[in-house]
Amino acid sequence: MKKILLLLVALLTFFVITACGQSDDSNGSSNDESENTEENTNEDTDAEETEENEAEASDEADLPEELIMGFVPSQDSDTIADTVAPLADKLSEELGIPVEGKVMTNYTALVEAMGTNEVQIGFIPAFAYVLANEKHDVEVILKSERYGSGTYVAQYLVDADSDYEELADLEDAVWAYGDPTSTSGYLFPAAQIMDEFGVDDPQTEFFSEAYQTGGHDNSAIEVYQGNADVATTFDDVRTELEEEYPDIMEKTRVLGYTDEIPNDTISITKELSGELVQTIKDSFLSFNDDEEMIQIMNDVYSWDAIIEAEDSEYDVVRSTYNKFGDDISLDE
Repeated sequence: MKKILLLLVALLTFFVITACGQSDDSNGSSNDESENTEENTNEDTDAEETEENEAEASDEADLPEELIMGFVPSQDSDTIADTVAPLADKLSEELGIPVEGKVMTNYTALVEAMGTNEVQIGFIPAFAYVLANEKHDVEVILKSERYGSGTYVAQYLVDADSDYEELADLEDAVWAYGDPTSTSGYLFPAAQIMDEFGVDDPQTEFFSEAYQTGGHDNSAIEVYQGNADVATTFDDVRTELEEEYPDIMEKTRVLGYTDEIPNDTISITKELSGELVQTIKDSFLSFNDDEEMIQIMNDVYSWDAIIEAEDSEYDVVRSTYNKFGDDISLDE
């Protein structure tokens, strides 16, 4: 009997010891898993923080120390630098980067400065943009809106009392144009005459005489003063001349118009990051709600608003330019 009792006690003791051992193993395993989970969580957090820090460092590395905006004088070159200063200051405030407005001597200088990344933001017209895009991968992001439109036309201006009724009547007339790089002052009118009358050089094969005046306003004045039979300008340059020539609307008339031309651009260099370009774009678009900024744009280039633009809109300018090939460049 005693032997049976001793055997039972021994078995009971064995079961108790075994159960305790299993419990300890279970607790140990649970603790290990908890510790491993905590370590993994810490590692994930550290990895996320590292990625965020690296992203911030990358963004900062992508930001230039400053941005230069390039302008070419439209009419009053003496005051344009002072006029655009508040625009540069406002853009600097929006971007968190110093921004400077720089007045260039001509569009050749501006395009080449964008090609070397000396200027990052350029206010350039359609033809200059096409060349800048072709030569330096400059990209259009925005364009001007005038009178509710993102396009404009060139006009043929003649004396109000002349006998000219249609383009064909201008054969052998004296033609005044601003310069051969002007989209509306020369390229589109010349291309239209080339197409309609089958000539290769309108200056020598269609008109009896053609000469440069240096600007749209000068061309219109040449017709007003009777020195030229026809002038090609943007529509309608005369509104800017009425103060000095109050009767210019009565003494001149518009004979006809060219096809639609996309408005002048705000374009950027290829070196800027996509994120910064988007911020620049958004900042300019926000100026539409800022009366002071839009007034500056109107004072400088007669912009009524800033709207989005795409490169494909300027294909019509490319096709027009291709009619002239190497005969036309911004250096002329």
